[in-house]
Amino acid sequence: MKEIRIEANGKLGPINAAEIPRYAGAATYARLPRLDQVQQADLKIVGVPFDSGVSYRPGARFGANHIRESSRLIRPYNPAVDLSPFEHIQVADAGDMAVNPFNINEAIETVQQNALDLTADGSKLLTLGGDHTIALPLLRAASERAGEPVALLHFDAHLDTWDTYFGAEYTHGTPFRRAVEEGILDTEAISHVGTRGPLYGKKDLEDDRRFGFGIVTSSDVYYQGVTEVVDKLRQRIGNRPLYVSIDIDVLDPAHAPGTGTPEAGGITSRELLEILRGLRGMNLVGADIVEVAPAYDHAEITGVAGSHVAYDLISLFADQARLANETAAGSGA
Repeated sequence: MKEIRIEANGKLGPINAAEIPRYAGAATYARLPRLDQVQQADLKIVGVPFDSGVSYRPGARFGANHIRESSRLIRPYNPAVDLSPFEHIQVADAGDMAVNPFNINEAIETVQQNALDLTADGSKLLTLGGDHTIALPLLRAASERAGEPVALLHFDAHLDTWDTYFGAEYTHGTPFRRAVEEGILDTEAISHVGTRGPLYGKKDLEDDRRFGFGIVTSSDVYYQGVTEVVDKLRQRIGNRPLYVSIDIDVLDPAHAPGTGTPEAGGITSRELLEILRGLRGMNLVGADIVEVAPAYDHAEITGVAGSHVAYDLISLFADQARLANETAAGSGA
C-alpha cells in the first residue's frame, strides 16, 4: 500500500488520515515515518521493550507498541499550544532497541549505548518503555550529551529512590538513587511530581530529601492547582538542561489502569497534560514514558493517555525548535 503523507516545511509527517484510514497501515507512533524513511530526524521516538526490573506486575515490555497502536488517532495540529509540531521538527520512529531480557546489567549498558548512538547526530530522544529501570541509562546518555548533570522532572506515584530490592541495585524502584550517586543529576533542580501512597518508612522521605529531590505530591496538585505547581517547577529548574521522565502510574488508576504498580489518589490525565504544556520554553534534552502494561489496560485507556502524553512532549520539543529558529532569525544569524 502506498503511503500518502502530510508534508510541510520540508518535514515528512504522518500518513494522511483523509486518504488512508487510521486503522490501516504500519503502526509507527502517530503513523509517522520510520527513521530509514527520512534523511535526518530532529527527534527520534524509540521503544525499549524491557520489564525485567519490575517488582510487581510485569508486562511493560509490550508498552511501546501499545502506545504506538493507541496513537493512530493523533492529529497533526495541537490546539492546546497552537502548534503543528511535525511542521517544526522532523520526527521519526526509530523502532525498538534489542535489549537482553535476562541480564539487567547488560540491558542497561545496551540502552545507554543505543541512546548515545541515536543522538550522535545532534537529535533528541523520546523513549517509550519498558519499565523505569531504563531511565538510568537514558539519563547517563542525556548527561553525557549535555556535557553536565541534567535537571530532572520525575512524574510518578513512587519515589524510585530506594536502595535495593532483594539485593539488586538496578530495578525500576532504584534508578534515581543511582543517578544521584553517579553525579549525572543536578541536585539543585530535581523534583518528583504526583507521588502518593504508602512507603516502607519515614526514612524513604528522609533519604529522598538528602538526595536533593523536591516533592510535589498528587494532593499538592489538587490543592495548589496546575498553575502554581508549574510556577514552582519552572523556578526550581530555570534554564538548565531538563530531562522529563514519566511513569504512567502518576495518573490515577481511573486514567491509567494498565500499569504494574497502581496507586489510588493520582492526578488526572488533564492535569498531567496541562503541567507538561506549562513547560514550554524550557531547555528539554530528553524524555521517556514508561510502565505502560497493556495486559491490564481495559478499553485502551492507558495507551491513549500514553500516546497523548507523548504528543505533548513532542510539542514541547517542536516549540523549543520554533523559538530557537525565531531567535536566530531575529539576530540575523
